[in-house]
Amino acid sequence: MEYRFTPDDDQFRGELRQFIQSELPPDWEGGGRWPEEYDWDFTMHLRGRLAERGWLTMHWPEEYGGQDASPVRSAIYNEELAYLRAPGRDIFGVRMLGPTLMIHGSEEQKQTHLPPIARGAVQWCQGYSEPESGSDLASLSTRAVRDGDEYVINGAKIWTTLAHRSDWIMCLARTDPEAPRHRGISFILVDMKSPGVEVRPVINMTGGHEFNQVIFDNVRVPTSNLVGEENRGWYVAVTLLDFERSGIDYSAIARRLLDDTREYAGKVSRNGVKVTQEPWVRNLLADRYVECEVARLMAYNVAWMQGEGLVPNKEASMSKALHRSANSVLEIAGLPGAMGRGEERAPLKGRLPENWMISFSHKIAGGTSEVQRGIISSRGLGLPRG
Repeated sequence: MEYRFTPDDDQFRGELRQFIQSELPPDWEGGGRWPEEYDWDFTMHLRGRLAERGWLTMHWPEEYGGQDASPVRSAIYNEELAYLRAPGRDIFGVRMLGPTLMIHGSEEQKQTHLPPIARGAVQWCQGYSEPESGSDLASLSTRAVRDGDEYVINGAKIWTTLAHRSDWIMCLARTDPEAPRHRGISFILVDMKSPGVEVRPVINMTGGHEFNQVIFDNVRVPTSNLVGEENRGWYVAVTLLDFERSGIDYSAIARRLLDDTREYAGKVSRNGVKVTQEPWVRNLLADRYVECEVARLMAYNVAWMQGEGLVPNKEASMSKALHRSANSVLEIAGLPGAMGRGEERAPLKGRLPENWMISFSHKIAGGTSEVQRGIISSRGLGLPRG
């Protein structure tokens, strides 16, 4: 891969950044791991504006509302929005479900669900993890029992991001309890307005409400909402996870945090010396920037592979590396860095401890760091599974 952008890509990045900066309110902060939740009305407004310009689903085929843009161009889009802490991204619909339906969905499912996503008019969430089945996803117990031309779903999902804002959920359910663990699972699309669906908020330690528990109590779903083959939903699910892990957001968020901290530290002195002139601070920042750039290049490699018609798996897991940036910036900021939002003397308006607390979820989201290492070792290095 040539790690250079085309002149058109560079022009697009500049145009996009200028547009987003002009759309964001002057006092925009964003909040938590999901800036979308910070102001939902503005999120949907900006998402619609992005859709109007054709940027929301630019890498989709034209027949589904896209521009046939390269995955690299789409990665630039995601990187810029993440770096600017801008809302409007649609990770679940645009990045995850849409491309998955293009591979595994029926023509009816594509025609029904892809156009609203392309317009920015619908919100999806992901029903994978369960209270007793997190990283060991194959042990899930939510059941879907066929009853004529319907499935009857019972069970619960946990850590369901933006479920309280969502119109639809992509749900994994066990349709054959006698089959081996990775078989007997089906991938089913469920309308969140269906009778029997209950959403319970899960408030995280930053006070944010991104997560939820979703209860299914005899929820009836048409069998036409099955994606792919019955009992082979695991293969649909891992395709979707590869699209989730290929995101460049992790490195962009970390880089913005480092840039903001470097700017702050450059204005602060300790014992008459600028903080950024202290050798240990310079070394720490250099290490973190190197990590961010390596992860960024890995993510762009994933985008390139997708552009070549390849489905990344071990490469996508490698790009979701855990960054230690949140720990380092707290170290650099010192005691004031522990002050949260609302504290007058807090650096960066109190975002540092919030980012630190949120960083723990990055070890879990999209598959734990341990799961990623297992994928890298087995699929990438050819090592036997433990």
